[in-house]
Amino acid sequence: MSTPTNLRYSEEHEWVKDENGKYRIGITHFAQSELGDIVFVELPQVGDDVTADEPFGSVESVKTVSELYAPISGKVVEVNEELEDSPELVNESPYEGAWMIVVEASNESELDALMSAEDYDKMTVGE
Repeated sequence: MSTPTNLRYSEEHEWVKDENGKYRIGITHFAQSELGDIVFVELPQVGDDVTADEPFGSVESVKTVSELYAPISGKVVEVNEELEDSPELVNESPYEGAWMIVVEASNESELDALMSAEDYDKMTVGE
């Protein structure tokens, strides 16, 4: 699967999509493939604050439990509740159906620290 070029990426394998000042966040194809079959997703509630580089939830696979790290700081304005009943969407559709949260950023300059698809691909090829 090719890495979508319209997204920004964190070193912790989260992606961010700018939607007119709100930011949709999920995990990358690379991350879900490393984790294996996802069996549970734990996410924050609408109204919660998230802080860049701090955990905001977790994903549990048949192999391990892995924390999710916020790529930017802000307030959660939407949560993908479908993942509660269908965590396997993370494996099936990491960039579309399995987005995790939408955040109103409190510091948009944090986006500057995120990688382009090209830079993210360079990082993951080395892993």
